[in-house]
Amino acid sequence: MLNKMTVKDIDCRGKRVFCRVDFNVPLDADGRITDDNRIVAALPTIRHILDQGGRLILASHLGRPKGEPKPEFSLRPVASHLTELLGQPVIMAPDCIGPEVEKLALNLTDGQVMLLENVRFHAGETANDPDFARQLASLADLYVNDAFGTAHRAHASTAGVAQLLSPAVAGYLIEKEIRYLGQAVAQPIRPLVAILGGAKVSDKLPAIENLLDKVDTLLIGGGMAYTFLRAQGFSLGSSLVEEDRIDLAGTLLKRAADQDVRLLLPKDHVAAAEFNAEADHRVCENNDFPAGWMGLDIGPQTVAEYSQIVSQAGTVLWNGPMGVFEFEAFAEGTFAIARALAESKAVSIIGGGDSVAAANKSGLADRMTHISTGGGASLEFLEGKELPGITALNDKA
Repeated sequence: MLNKMTVKDIDCRGKRVFCRVDFNVPLDADGRITDDNRIVAALPTIRHILDQGGRLILASHLGRPKGEPKPEFSLRPVASHLTELLGQPVIMAPDCIGPEVEKLALNLTDGQVMLLENVRFHAGETANDPDFARQLASLADLYVNDAFGTAHRAHASTAGVAQLLSPAVAGYLIEKEIRYLGQAVAQPIRPLVAILGGAKVSDKLPAIENLLDKVDTLLIGGGMAYTFLRAQGFSLGSSLVEEDRIDLAGTLLKRAADQDVRLLLPKDHVAAAEFNAEADHRVCENNDFPAGWMGLDIGPQTVAEYSQIVSQAGTVLWNGPMGVFEFEAFAEGTFAIARALAESKAVSIIGGGDSVAAANKSGLADRMTHISTGGGASLEFLEGKELPGITALNDKA
């Protein structure tokens, strides 16, 4: 995956370039964009193609319209916003396929840009239907994928079109994702530390199994830690424990020990009487967990230990919060990890999803080395899975 052709390797001048982007942005009730980070992230690739004289055809999905046109999922607000960001008109296509769209594509001139309507208005997109992919591919000469957030999906606009147009290359955003995530796993600056959090062991199980062969230290937090602690015999009140994963958690603990990988679990917790932002709470250790209470954050001893390890790391991969950071009383553990990463000299890579939200909420996102734009894609990457949208791209000669 580190050997893919990029947009820098192709000549776009006078060519129609089909560029898959991730413009799946949040909209308010009035159809206004409330967060344009994904649009802004695609601007370097967009500007490069336009500056090179390419005739740009942008494709994206928005929401889950389930294979039929729905006005609330139209990309028209994105076209308007992109027009402002680029300082030039963005032609809004009435659909993503069909005679009218084909005519608009053929009439594009060098440096012009058109945005196709939501590709998921057609069921052929998510089904990777060959005929739908062919209709999309007929619009262009070259293919660029800059949508890392959908790279783990074998859809028509991510995998199908890439197999029909040549060359098919990565945009700047995907190139950056491949560089940071790929090198972190394949050629990291050591020690390599992975921090995994979130609610359930089952959500991160493949990532844990894959990372045990790669990391020096694995730090576990969030709700998933309680299944591991139960495997060690601790009583944890009403904390979230996946009963059907206890034996497997024990197996992973043994495997880590056998492979000389440090797998660390919280020593203390911020426990609460109930799952509520205003609930009574106090700090407790593993061996004095109050009956009927639940752990909702890592405690100060754990924060100190984890922060010390991060401070000495060469590379840190972080996926998943340490607690219920949405509640102020249970956010300190997650924010402390963010502070430790911000202060560390380590290459810090935030793996999408809730981790990104936590980094943003901490106000320290700009001090991280790389924040992934794809939660699901980055997690599957850490699991060692093939990402179809990247696999389909051409290798460098």
